[in-house]
Amino acid sequence: MRTVVIDGPGQIRVDTRPDPVLPGPDGAIVAVSHTAICGSDLHFWDGDYPLIEPVALGHEAVGTVVEAGPDVRGVKVGDVVLVSSVAGCGHCVGCATRDPVTCLSGPQIFGAGVLGGAQSDLLAVPAADFQLLRIPEGIDTEEALLLTDNLATGWAGAQRADIPPGGTVVIYGLGAVGLCALRSAIVQGAGQVFAVDPVEGRRNRAELWGATPLAPPALGAVLEATGGRGAASVIDAVASDATMTEALTVVRPGGTVSVIGVHDLNNFPFPATMSLVRSVSMRLTTAPVQRTWPELIPLIQSGRLDTSGIFTDSMSLDDAPAAYAKVASRSADCVKVALHT
Repeated sequence: MRTVVIDGPGQIRVDTRPDPVLPGPDGAIVAVSHTAICGSDLHFWDGDYPLIEPVALGHEAVGTVVEAGPDVRGVKVGDVVLVSSVAGCGHCVGCATRDPVTCLSGPQIFGAGVLGGAQSDLLAVPAADFQLLRIPEGIDTEEALLLTDNLATGWAGAQRADIPPGGTVVIYGLGAVGLCALRSAIVQGAGQVFAVDPVEGRRNRAELWGATPLAPPALGAVLEATGGRGAASVIDAVASDATMTEALTVVRPGGTVSVIGVHDLNNFPFPATMSLVRSVSMRLTTAPVQRTWPELIPLIQSGRLDTSGIFTDSMSLDDAPAAYAKVASRSADCVKVALHT
């Protein structure tokens, strides 16, 4: 089968590898029809994470079940499914909460060096009944791909920001996850939403969806707009030292900072005393993907949560090197790329 592999920073290629086998009696094999490039994949591209050996990339997948183990009950061969980006064992008390992050065996992410990469023709999925969801009626391919990770992450990030009714929210980073967080914050009752990004075109996208666009640094503008108090909630979809530091400063006393971006492997200089004195809460979240589906799917089906415009490009899996370069440019025109097999 074909699979997208990274050998080092900026070194993407499409490799040929053996087809995967069933990962146990509760597992399944999915023939991937569509996958996508996530902003967190760029940490491998940028060299933020060391590579001991080539890694098969990708954790967002939609496809058809072509093989299922004898213990699989929730899906069958021929079902069109979406795959949770975060995997759990599906059987422990942690997974019983529908949150793979709390799995007692430890959560695993596709395309991070342990499980196979979703940017492939075929994907082996352990604990298929827990990881897979038959695509519901009224959910299109792009929406299904967003439900595998980005929308679930943005939704959970907004929830964990403790947005009060009509509250002021600041969002740092307007890639796919940040834009999903923006839509989620509005649906969850935010009043004014400030959208912060260095790229003007991305700020313009956020403005079309009801946000007040700001170029970084945004501290002064937010303080002025809130009478010096600061924002009730901050969602950081970047998680650099600079954005997390500003987020902890721009949030009002007693407010919450919700971090859903992926930091690098260096230590973050946390301003502990300032945060203590101001009673600031800081939460860092890997999305409980499976838990978000019952909330998100009805909102999409009813039209209350609009996900249009997040995907800007569609390319062939064979064109993955060019697709990665396009996403890595972080331009106004390219926010998220879908890859079709």
